[in-house]
Amino acid sequence: MRILFIVPYPPGRAPSQRFRFEQYLDILAHRGYTYQLASFLDEATWAILYKPGHTVAKVVGIVSGFVRRLALLLTLGKYDFVFIHREAAPIGPPVLEWLIAKVWCKKIIYDFDDAIWLANTSEANRLAAGLKWHQKVASICRWAYKNSCGNSYLAAYAGQFNANTVVNPTTIDTEHLHNQVRDQGVPGRLVIGWTGTHSTLKYLDQVVPVLAQLEAEGLDFEFRVISNQPPALPLRSLVFVPWRKDTEIADLLAFHVGLMPLEDDLWAKGKCAFKALQYMALGIPALVSPVGMNTEVVQNEYNGYVCATAADWEARLRQLLANPDLRQHLGKAARTTVIERYSVLANTTNFLQLFA
Repeated sequence: MRILFIVPYPPGRAPSQRFRFEQYLDILAHRGYTYQLASFLDEATWAILYKPGHTVAKVVGIVSGFVRRLALLLTLGKYDFVFIHREAAPIGPPVLEWLIAKVWCKKIIYDFDDAIWLANTSEANRLAAGLKWHQKVASICRWAYKNSCGNSYLAAYAGQFNANTVVNPTTIDTEHLHNQVRDQGVPGRLVIGWTGTHSTLKYLDQVVPVLAQLEAEGLDFEFRVISNQPPALPLRSLVFVPWRKDTEIADLLAFHVGLMPLEDDLWAKGKCAFKALQYMALGIPALVSPVGMNTEVVQNEYNGYVCATAADWEARLRQLLANPDLRQHLGKAARTTVIERYSVLANTTNFLQLFA
């Protein structure tokens, strides 16, 4: 069985690729599958994509991506499946997907983990937003052999156009990567943590007043943010840690509590609770907003807390900061939840069925 993975980003860089299919590649090889990864962006363009300036280099990188995609079409004959993550190209109509499905007649596995049919413009992508062609998602869903969706909300959308749609959750490798557990009994300064990219930093705004209140009362804690860009937050406790793949797990293990606030909107409903899953896999209790998949992953008072109001965030943070035994208890249940329901091991059969 030969599989072509058509992906937006260079391998090993983007969380959506790493945790949705890249961590299954060794399993595929072990089962006798052969595969090829074809990214739209090269390493040089990825390195500058979200930095200001570099306009000419970015344009050259995008044009080069289209050239590589056109050349890729000539190789399609040797593949049994074409796995497309999000889109074949970041701008424009789904011409490439149409050619793959209708001219080359290939079986497309269409995979996405966000509500990408909705416009979600940020400062970093506002110039390209008008070229995104969000309506193409419905067409690709319709042409696909199977749709692989990160949660039931996304699957409900895809299912309108194609009944051959499955929920394939974003998963954690609890054996080879997230394979350590936070010891909540080790003395030291308490760390409230958050991890994410620049595009989700905006969700922290709702917890800033809560953290500021705790600071004003003299509680001693650190608010650690791991991201690709530093946040501008009016907090004395803020410590920014640049995200690095080689220290990813060690940096997360510094957390005593992990936060995942979200706004209750259509875009956030498509989120796949990835931050919470990362915390939980390491035995770190998660505090989450009651939006989308968060309430499926976090079972209130069993493996973490669901916080609907500022008062909820404040009360639960006070409770957890003061009680290491409670953090340890919730963290143990959290890791068990991930292992049983959201781990690579638990989801391998489901993933392999995409190619059946």
